Amino acid sequence: MPSLTYLAMSTQGDSLYHSEFPEFISQCRNLTFLDLSQNNLIGQIPPSIGQLRELQYLNLSYNSLNSSIPSELGLCTNLTHLSLASNQLNGELPLSLSNLNNLVELSLANNRFSGMIPDNIGLISGLQRINLSMNLLEGKIPSSVGQLRKLQYLDLSYNSLNSSIPSELGLCTNLTHLFLAFNELNGELPLSLSNLNNLVELGLANNHISGMIPPSVGQIRELQYLNLSYNSLNSSIPFELGLCTNLTHLSLASNQLNGELPLSLSNLNNLVKLSLANNRFSGTIPDNIGLISGLQSIDLRMNHLEGKIPSSIGQIRELQYLDLSYNSLNSSIPSELGLCTNLTHLSLSSNKLNGELPLSLSNLSNLVELGLDNNLFTGQILPSLVSNWINMESLQLQSNELSGEIPTEVGNMSFLLTLNLRRNHLTGVVPQILGNLALLKLLDLSHNHLSGQIPSFVNTIFLRDFNFSYNNLTGRIPCIFQWAPENAFVGNSGLHGYVDSCVDSIPPRHNRNFKKDNKRVLIGILVPVCGLLMVTIVIGLMFRKKSSLVLNKVNTSENFESLESMILQEEVKFTFAEVVKAVDDFHEKYCIGVGGFGRVYKAELQSGQVVAVKRLNMSDSNDIPAINLHSFQNEIRTLTSIRHRNIIRLYGFCSRRGCIFLLYEYLERGSLGKALYGVEGVNELVWATRVKIVQGLAHALSYLHHDCSPPIVHRDITVNNVLLESNFEVRLSDFGIARLLSTDSSNWTDIAGSFGYIAPELAYTMRVTDKCDVYSFGVVALEVMMGRHPGDMLESQLQESSKSRRDNVELLLKDLLDQRLEPPTNESAKAVVLVVTMALACVRTRPAFRPTMLFTAQKLSAQTLPCLPEPFGMLTINKLMAL
Repeated sequence: MPSLTYLAMSTQGDSLYHSEFPEFISQCRNLTFLDLSQNNLIGQIPPSIGQLRELQYLNLSYNSLNSSIPSELGLCTNLTHLSLASNQLNGELPLSLSNLNNLVELSLANNRFSGMIPDNIGLISGLQRINLSMNLLEGKIPSSVGQLRKLQYLDLSYNSLNSSIPSELGLCTNLTHLFLAFNELNGELPLSLSNLNNLVELGLANNHISGMIPPSVGQIRELQYLNLSYNSLNSSIPFELGLCTNLTHLSLASNQLNGELPLSLSNLNNLVKLSLANNRFSGTIPDNIGLISGLQSIDLRMNHLEGKIPSSIGQIRELQYLDLSYNSLNSSIPSELGLCTNLTHLSLSSNKLNGELPLSLSNLSNLVELGLDNNLFTGQILPSLVSNWINMESLQLQSNELSGEIPTEVGNMSFLLTLNLRRNHLTGVVPQILGNLALLKLLDLSHNHLSGQIPSFVNTIFLRDFNFSYNNLTGRIPCIFQWAPENAFVGNSGLHGYVDSCVDSIPPRHNRNFKKDNKRVLIGILVPVCGLLMVTIVIGLMFRKKSSLVLNKVNTSENFESLESMILQEEVKFTFAEVVKAVDDFHEKYCIGVGGFGRVYKAELQSGQVVAVKRLNMSDSNDIPAINLHSFQNEIRTLTSIRHRNIIRLYGFCSRRGCIFLLYEYLERGSLGKALYGVEGVNELVWATRVKIVQGLAHALSYLHHDCSPPIVHRDITVNNVLLESNFEVRLSDFGIARLLSTDSSNWTDIAGSFGYIAPELAYTMRVTDKCDVYSFGVVALEVMMGRHPGDMLESQLQESSKSRRDNVELLLKDLLDQRLEPPTNESAKAVVLVVTMALACVRTRPAFRPTMLFTAQKLSAQTLPCLPEPFGMLTINKLMAL
């Protein structure tokens, strides 16, 4: 063994075996190559590793090592490649790393390193690649980085660096890739960046960079990718940017950029994606934009643009995504837009557009989303206009001046999820054929002049948001709407009650969640659950009397004052009394959501801090029996000790008036479900963002399962329990709360999860394990990639001999993915394939065959993505299930 020079060890699949760093390795003094990546290693990197003085290549990535880097590693001065990526390593980066004079590649990404980047990093003069992304590093980017004249790749993204960008970085003239995104960098862009003549990709998004885009950016002629979005830049776009003719992706979105769009943009002949959204650009859209003929995506929304939509846009035949919404455009829609037959997403909403809808739009047969709402369009929705829109999922025509009848051809849009025609001048009846839109989720026909009866809508099994108010409708309301809010039908004097058969009907909330052919699976879940409920109810009755006594004690003012101190995060500077005052003693106007376990309120405190408050009603539902009050408090204390970048902060709790209040951090963007299915949000959910969301969720669950003691099983992972920050960073919410509720609650269906996300073994065991979370994660990951719930695919998994299963496995991946986005390419395609592959592994029917969340998180965060086994367009689900 001492003469061993080359050692590579690997575990395959989702092995549960964990071991510490092998002790014998330190005796292999002649070792030059050591690869222990993906070996489920735990514990520390031993200081004895410094004895391997001949070592040239060291790869310990994708393990669970959780120590700091021993300073003795600096004794391995022959190292050329060092990768410790995707572990749980922590502490500060040791100064001894500067002793590694021969180092060419340094990868420490996706760990928990804190502190600053060592000032002496510039001493490793031969470095060509540095990746320190996805850590907790803060402070400045050392100016000594300018001494790394051979540096080609630098990734410091996803940290907390808060300095300006050092001008010395411009000395690294061999740089081809520079990523500093998702930090807290400030100051202006240094002019020295124009010296980076070899730069191909520059990503500085999501920082606090201010000032101007320097004209010298035009000197970086090799630049293909430029992302300066989500900063505070406040200049105009320099004319010289048009000299970067190799650009394929240009994003300057969400800044404070102003002025007119320069005509020189038309020189960017290779541009595929242009995003200038959410700025202050004024003037008109350049007439010569049609010269950029290869454009696939244009996003100019949320600016101050006026005038007309250029007819030259019809020359961009590759265009798939066009968003000009929230401007002041005041022309008609040019008929030439109908030449862009590859368009899948077209949003012109919230402008001052007028005239009739041109018939040429009927050529856009690939449209998935069309938003023309909040304009001044007149005329009729002609049948010949909509007849070819067979792929449409969202049709938004509300708040215009449209007249005439709703064409029956709308009923042929079999994929339609959203139909909004409110606030127009539509007449005639509601077409009966709309009831055949099986996937419809939102239907708003309010504030029109529609007459006749409301169709039965018996086939719209997912319809949950509808509005027929303020029309001239008559007759009885169909059974499917019997649990509708009253305001869904107001303003129709001829409507009077529900049809007689409603008494015997099945509640629509069940109909909307399951198809008829799911009954056997549903019964398999309900029977054992109901049996367990009967036992639990008997036990619950034994504690009812004791519960009421404890509630009386909780409700006394003295106890309220003592429990006010249960805001448990030490750094929190507010009291529960301030929260009560901020929401006017929980007035309904502050309610932002209603769920199975209570209501959620938004509280804006005097300090400017915003918190979310979830109210659980104890006295009404008896959800928390007296016997569990003490354990409830202990549980909350445990949850407040959890700290992870992808888990929502729980500040604490308080009891008052028979309720328990949970205090969380507030996230403005809301739930993943809102972003995924909301009309506006989906436009921002590009493939890279979706991959990032799935990765973040995986890391959160890996932390709960493998880093918490005892491990925490979430139990209710859905798209509605995943919240998003403004930069789409994931925050897993509602973790652990469901298990605090007793099974005599009326909300028993949520105890082990939400239907559609529950692992199949719960139908017969009712035993929740971490593999149940893995299954739910897989469902959510598929839903994110597909843009819809994968219900049919999951059901076919349960019927191994079924035709539907055979059909699903032969389904092409490109057809499974969300059709509202253009298909992923290059690195995005690899990342999407990896996500879908791991998701399919997570939803395997047998729990033992599912990977752990630790393994899943590590795989999804791989620094180097695996090559595709076949061309992307040929990949089938069957192929991915076999990987």
